[in-house]
Amino acid sequence: MKPERAAGPAVSRGEAAGTSYSLYTPQPEEARATVVLIHGVGMNQSVWSSQIEPLTAAGYRVAAYDMLGHGESALPTAAPTLDEYASQLNALLDAMGVERAHVVGHSMGALVALEFALTHPQRTLSVVALNAVYDRTPAQREAVMTRAATLGDPPFDTGIDATLSRWFGDPVPRHLTQAAQAVRALLLSVDPIGYARTYQLFARSDDAHVGRLAGLAVPALFLTGECDPNSSPAMSRAMAAAAPLGHAEIIANERHMMNVTDPGRVNERLLAFLDRAPVEEAPHASINGECHD
Repeated sequence: MKPERAAGPAVSRGEAAGTSYSLYTPQPEEARATVVLIHGVGMNQSVWSSQIEPLTAAGYRVAAYDMLGHGESALPTAAPTLDEYASQLNALLDAMGVERAHVVGHSMGALVALEFALTHPQRTLSVVALNAVYDRTPAQREAVMTRAATLGDPPFDTGIDATLSRWFGDPVPRHLTQAAQAVRALLLSVDPIGYARTYQLFARSDDAHVGRLAGLAVPALFLTGECDPNSSPAMSRAMAAAAPLGHAEIIANERHMMNVTDPGRVNERLLAFLDRAPVEEAPHASINGECHD
């Protein structure tokens, strides 16, 4: 049993090479390791607010940052690649003086996390892919490419209701209204250019790791919601089967934004996985159920 921590984490915020980030250090300062959190398209680092306290309470130092084109970070190039986003994380670790980290990503962030783990295994303790996409069906690919093709057309907010319906259900369940409103505010605040460039990359990258996961050299957790049709349980299970140290878990009745809508179960599985993963001192500087709306 870990000792209870009376004090909350110390928080420092900064900017490094165009990346806006926040670093949360448990008190006392001696951390077990660093966990990096990477959000999805249209979000920013604040979407991880329900994960920060449980992770730091467990003794982890936590870094959350704004992906390129989001929050206060710089725009990506006009036609970005996954490597550009993975390089953003690599530069951020350099700036923070972190040698190796557990890397956790949601949706587009999961693609970045996997790309980073594949191309920088020496800096990756483990990787967690939440609600990740992998090898879409032709129908899934057509739908996401159609959405991507409309981005940049004014007004920007026309597709937000459809996005919230996919992520929360239609109609949005009453108990999720507040969460959906918070996510709507994030979608309305994102830079439309950064969003479009990132979403278009997301739309065409579902096969980026097909045939490559056999080379994933670190423990990997693939976690999604039972009722997420676009980041489906079948996708997470296929990735876990392809990765030598892969493991898939499915959270019953949950959809795409489960780190926001059901942080308790997400955090429980995340912490259990991290506790089993390799430990390195931080540098000093499946469930079945019924889907319902």
